[in-house]
Amino acid sequence: MNAILLVASGGAIGSVLRYLTGILMTRFFGAAFPYGTLAVNVIGGLLMGLFIELLARRFDGSEELRLFVAIGILGGYTTFSSFSLDVVLLWQRGEAASAAFYVLLSVVLSIAALFLGLWLARTVA
Repeated sequence: MNAILLVASGGAIGSVLRYLTGILMTRFFGAAFPYGTLAVNVIGGLLMGLFIELLARRFDGSEELRLFVAIGILGGYTTFSSFSLDVVLLWQRGEAASAAFYVLLSVVLSIAALFLGLWLARTVA
């Protein structure tokens, strides 16, 4: 139960940060391009890399800290950071083909699923 509370509280923080980043980017750059989403994905990837490296190699961080920050805050901020970490871990294990396949499947299937959801909602509703 403690793990769920750590992830949930971190996720709430990350979601609010994602929302605020979107507002800030729209104010600075306008709404014609999804700058907010782009910024969140890039910033989230950078922060995930920094955090995981520091946690795992420098500070011997606890499982609780990983749950709160990596899965909670950064997962709430952007799941793209988790996706990016998965790709890098596959790559670092020498599984370049699996990493490329994962990227391709994730992007194509996620977009296809969104189109399917749109179609279902428009057809059924």
